[in-house]
Amino acid sequence: MNPAQLPTASVSELPASDITLVDVREDDEWAAGHAPGAVHIPLGELPSRVDDLPEGQPLYIVCRSGGRSARATAWLNASGWEAVNVGGGMKSWHAEGRPVVSEQPDAAPEIL
Repeated sequence: MNPAQLPTASVSELPASDITLVDVREDDEWAAGHAPGAVHIPLGELPSRVDDLPEGQPLYIVCRSGGRSARATAWLNASGWEAVNVGGGMKSWHAEGRPVVSEQPDAAPEIL
């Protein structure tokens, strides 16, 4: 699948709620700041953790800026999942004013 065929949505195009957001960033990036309710599966673990993904609904795949999530989206779609790359990643998510939480106590959430 070439990048032009990759299903992609900008953050502003995403529904405000009831979506399955899968964050494929590394553990330190996740801990610093992520979307509430997102599923965290680092890109390198995705093939071995597909059973952790909810079935029956589109998966919106996010990383920091869109590169890793594009690879994950292409792989998931080739493997029979319905996945959509979130263009601009968590940087755009945060810039659009979407909620971000941190796993670090007493630290303001940030996007690494």
